Amino acid sequence: MTTIRARILDRLLRVLTARPLDPKIDPRAFRKKFDQIAIRLSGKIKGIDVEKCDIDGLPGEWLWPKGAEHNTGYAGTLLYLHGGGYILGSPDTHRPMVASLVRHAKARALLIDYRLAPEHPFPAGIEDAMKAYKWLLAQGVAPETITVAGDSAGGGLTMALLLSLRDAGLPLPAGAALLSPWTDLAMSGWTHITHRKRDPMLSLDGALLAARHYLGPTNPTDPLASPLYGRFDGLPPLFIHVGDNEILLDDSLRLADRARAAGVHVDIKVWNGLPHVFQAASFLPEARKSLTEIAGFLQDRMAAKSTSDPTKAP
Repeated sequence: MTTIRARILDRLLRVLTARPLDPKIDPRAFRKKFDQIAIRLSGKIKGIDVEKCDIDGLPGEWLWPKGAEHNTGYAGTLLYLHGGGYILGSPDTHRPMVASLVRHAKARALLIDYRLAPEHPFPAGIEDAMKAYKWLLAQGVAPETITVAGDSAGGGLTMALLLSLRDAGLPLPAGAALLSPWTDLAMSGWTHITHRKRDPMLSLDGALLAARHYLGPTNPTDPLASPLYGRFDGLPPLFIHVGDNEILLDDSLRLADRARAAGVHVDIKVWNGLPHVFQAASFLPEARKSLTEIAGFLQDRMAAKSTSDPTKAP
């Protein structure tokens, strides 16, 4: 049974998304409105220090638990890749959710402001994710103390990053957490059709609009755009949470099946009656429980101490 608050969220989202989407709309025209809604649902940040940083020209920010030394005193480093269909979102929209992970995992997080489409289509997102990960390594952060996480498009970007690192022969992170990941921009999953009316958050039209702007002339089955079509051998453990009302439910289920078939350890949990990236709604008991479980996985994977120089600022 879903909670009363989850049912209220469902109705609220249906009201907010009731108007049909104009297929010709420029994403830049509604980024501000998206940011306002996301920030309102996400709640306030508590117990976290935030510091802006420059990653060789890529904007980002560090999040630390208050009271922890900024270069020591944490379990490891989380690289977080925000969602928004590759066309929306920013650290501002996802800071509260990442802050919750930081608090529970007792880790620090690097939240990056990667380039968005249509100004910067594929492969800009994966290029920025790779830049951030390589930057962490260059700072002396041990890969076994790094985890990567992301929601929706950020979840797909997380998987694309793992594939890119493996294929480049670079050291892989200790694990990855995926929140309602978008792994198939070809939109070939059965739930893309069957859940069109069940999902109050993400519409099929909205997903197709985002895919068109991000992909441009790129084949939608390119594994770095749609990781579902990649090889999964040699990847670190994956932890997946997804709602059963989502059009992207099959993106998670098929990813888990294919990763397991390749020998990857996968934990997946399907939440009853919940929408796309429900963890962003801070007032939901289910959101708090999900984030606590995800943070527990991240903390377990980042158990080793960071080898970064404690005298060197990140």
